[in-house]
Order: sequence, then C-alpha cells, then structure tokens
Amino acid sequence: MRSPTIRIKHIQVYKDRHGKERCYLRVPGKRAIALPSPSSHDFAHYYMAAMQSLKDEEPERKYAEQSLCDLIERWYGSAHFKSIKPSTQTTYRRILEYMRAQPYAQFHVMKFRAVHIRHILEARASTPARANHILRMFRIVFSYAIEIGWLENDPTIGVKRLKTKEEGVAAWTEEQIEQYERRWPIGTRQRLAFALLLYTGQRRSDVVEMGEFSIKGGAIRITQAKTGAYLEIPMHAQLVEAIKSFPCHGATFLQTASGKKCSSNGFYNQFVKWCAEAGLPSGCSPHGLRKAAARRLAEAGCTTHQIASITGHSTLAEVERYTKSAQRKKLAEDAMATLQRKGIV
Repeated sequence: MRSPTIRIKHIQVYKDRHGKERCYLRVPGKRAIALPSPSSHDFAHYYMAAMQSLKDEEPERKYAEQSLCDLIERWYGSAHFKSIKPSTQTTYRRILEYMRAQPYAQFHVMKFRAVHIRHILEARASTPARANHILRMFRIVFSYAIEIGWLENDPTIGVKRLKTKEEGVAAWTEEQIEQYERRWPIGTRQRLAFALLLYTGQRRSDVVEMGEFSIKGGAIRITQAKTGAYLEIPMHAQLVEAIKSFPCHGATFLQTASGKKCSSNGFYNQFVKWCAEAGLPSGCSPHGLRKAAARRLAEAGCTTHQIASITGHSTLAEVERYTKSAQRKKLAEDAMATLQRKGIV
C-alpha cells in the first residue's frame, strides 16, 4: 500500500524539464527560496532557516494599521509616487515626514474630518505657506486612500487654504538686477549664471542642465525637470553675449571649480554667495530671477500664454499675477500722463 504524501506548508516540489527535482519555499508576497529535497536529512534545518530569514526581512511596524502614517508609507510605494520627479519626491517627503512626526499621524484615516484638518492648519497660522503645503499633502494622500478603498470621501473637501502675503520668493527689482550686473560684468562665470536664469526664465534645476547641445536654431531647447514640458526659448542678445564671453569646456555651461557639472543645490548655494558679494539682500535667489523674467515679459505687454510659453508654467494663475501687476502699472502711468496733459495741479 502506498504511504500518504506529507505536505509541508509553503513548499513546492516539481521536476524541471531535465527531470531534476526542484524544491522551493514559496510564501505569498515573499521571495522564493531554493531548498534541498524534503527527503534529505538536512531539509528541516534549511527550511527553518529560510522561514526565519523571511521573517527577519519583515519591517518592524511602528504605526497603527490604516493610520495616516501607514497611508503615507503605502503611498511612497505606489506607482503614482514613483512616477513623480525625484526633486518633487524630495520636497513631498520633507513635508510628509514632518506630518508623520505629529500626534495626529497615528489616527485612523477614517476618523479624520474637515474640522480636524482646519485645527491642524490653524495651529500653523503663523506660517500660512507651510500650512498650505500640509493641506496639499493631505489632499494627495487622502485621494490615494480613496483609490485603495480606505476612504469613501475626502475630509479636506471644503477646507480653504490660509491667506498668505506675497507667496514664495520675491522677484528681483530692476535696481537689484543692475547692482548684480555692476559687480559681475560680462565675461565672468557669475554673469553667465545670472544671464541663463534671467533670460530663459527657468528654474535652477533646468539651468544647470543647459549646455552648447541645448542651442539649436537660435533657441535653447529644454525639457523641464519638474513638469516635463518641452520648451524652445529664443535666445536674448544679452544671453548670447554672456555665453560667448565665457567659453565653457564641459558638457554644461555651469560647472564647479573642479570642472564638474553643478548640482541644483550646489549651484543655489554658490549663487547666493555671489549675490551676497554683490551687496544684495539675502532674499535674492535664482528663483527670484525666474519671477523677474516673467515680470519683464508682462511689462513688455506679453499675454499670459506668451509668458507661459517661455517659463513653462503649467497653469496660468501664477502668470496672471505678473500681467495684472503690469497692467496696473501701465494704467497708473497712463492716468498720471492724462492728468498732466490736462494741466490739472
């Protein structure tokens, strides 16, 4: 009489195409581990060791299941998060890790209500821009929670952003632009960096990637790192002169003192030092020149769509701030000119 086969949990035994017996430990959701035949005398030893190794690989859970912490961790592993540009991932992680360190991060996501979100934002009322970043992250992760079935409705619906003053970095004034140009004349590396920022209107992450290979047909061609937008920016005469006056021998226009390509953060730190050496206030930064470029385009009478074709803004809301400001300035100038023409004192 044939003896019954003994089944061992998670063990799969089969013969390959060469007739050789194969044995694998296959735990759902884990990597497969090859083992000796179950009939061998040392099988039990290897089986126990393999089970222990899989157990050791399991990350220690430091937060409650389906809590905000758990949701954020799961979103990090999602296809959506992985599709985001690395620089944006870093920005999002910085805000999300701050949120995970707060007491509310241990709450079950289903317990969140709009009133809770408002309380969290109001606690950051002294830094409204920071509070609005937190609200944006809540909306992103709660949207993901709905996708995976943890939530039916977004608790941030109806929660308004906090009002802020001038958001973000200030645009450079014409006086600040002239002051930098006086300190760093044409033919210097500092002036080249400045010209690339001001006359392309791009973020520093894109400027550090530009080189001779970017120029074609009198335009600089780039694909923005943040948005993925492809742009062809006609070259301003001042930019052409700055490039010609400071020959570059590497792949990119901007390089370190040792001749290596600049990183985005490294370039930022260096540029801020050049600004300080030019006697400019601490608020002057690369992004401020991007805003100055948009302001200049608006003051020249460019439409929002024309400006966006240079700056690559994905929405027109930010661009409209510059055009409205320029329109107010033009209307004020016209009003005063009318007053003077009529001789009204």
